[in-house]
Amino acid sequence: MSELPLPNYDQTPLGALRHRIRSLDEQQLTTLIDHEREHGARAPVLQLLDARLAQLRQGAEPAHGNPAAAPPSGDTAAGSPVGEATATEGTTPLRHGVAGQTPKRGRP
Repeated sequence: MSELPLPNYDQTPLGALRHRIRSLDEQQLTTLIDHEREHGARAPVLQLLDARLAQLRQGAEPAHGNPAAAPPSGDTAAGSPVGEATATEGTTPLRHGVAGQTPKRGRP
């Protein structure tokens, strides 16, 4: 298959994809739909792409702009900065929120 009309399409979160596809024409959108059906077949993505294709077929015009000029998505699938370095430490919540009153429940 030829190059996809959106760079980093497979890593683009759904929210960003919603905006990036608005500048695509019917042929470019059809290319993405075919690619999605062959690879991920993600229902929410297919619904979004199909809805935009229906809008174009009903007379909507592609928005101005260049989807290739969009900023790249983040390193993670959802573009989140969360990682081991930013995660909270794994603790069990205290019973009733009072540190000294949590029973040991059979632990020595």
